Parts: sequence; structure tokens; C-alpha cells
Amino acid sequence: MIEIERKFLVHSEAFKNEAFKQTRICQGYLNSNKERAVRIRIKGNLGFITVKGPSSSSGLSRFEWEREIAQDEALALLKLCEETVIDKIRYEVQVGEHIFEVDEFFGDNQGLIVAEVELKSEIETYIKPDWVAKEVTGDVKYYNSQLSKNPFKLWK
Repeated sequence: MIEIERKFLVHSEAFKNEAFKQTRICQGYLNSNKERAVRIRIKGNLGFITVKGPSSSSGLSRFEWEREIAQDEALALLKLCEETVIDKIRYEVQVGEHIFEVDEFFGDNQGLIVAEVELKSEIETYIKPDWVAKEVTGDVKYYNSQLSKNPFKLWK
């Protein structure tokens, strides 16, 4: 139930040619507090509820609990969520032994593309693809829960 991941900004769309899967995701937050975020997500035709705890001091790991729920329940819960709902396409790209999940955002976060790689430990090595740029692991402004409060369009 501990999630360990690194997060990067993406500087080119080359990942799209390497992706083996893409899925539309719509998600909102019943609670976007950084200490305990509660997310509702529709990923393709599936619904999910997720609870995330605070990040470690390195920003690499945090508690995460997720369960699948019926899509109609997820749709009903999205109506109760905080103001901005996140709309994105997630691309999955195999890089070496790891899968990078690349999120291309739309709506109020249009123009932002972020890649994440999940690891088994904080010191696990991985291959960094050419299309990733600056690492933003632990930078809370890139958490989806924060993007729902302070969207990318307001940063410039």
C-alpha cells in the first residue's frame, strides 16, 4: 500500500509513438488535502476510489489505497467533488523493465504533460527516456490534487 514513484515533466510528444496503451481519465477530489487526498476516478469504463496519505520527506513514497467501484457510482461521486475535475489521457510506455505513465492534460491544465515511473524501492535504478525533462518528484504543485485547486493555466 506504499506507492514509490518518480515524476518528470515531458518536453516532447515522442512518447506517443512508443505508447502501447492510452486511456482517457476523468478524476475529481472529494478531499484534496495533501495529508489525505480522496480521489474519484473514471478510467476508461471503470470507476475507482483512492485514498492517498502524505508524501515522505523525499517525495518519493506515500500511502495509497485504491478500490474499483461501479462506473455509475463514480459518476455520482464526481458530482460531489471539489471544483476542478482533471481531464487527461494516460499513455503507457515500456522503457526497459519499467512502465512510464505519461499524462497529457486537457481543460484548465492544457499544455501540461507529466510522466511517472513506479518503483519497488526508493533506490531502484531505471532508464530515463529522452522525452522526459526536469524531475518534479515531491513538488506538490504537480500533484493532481493540487492541479485541481491551482490549474496549470493559472501558473503563467
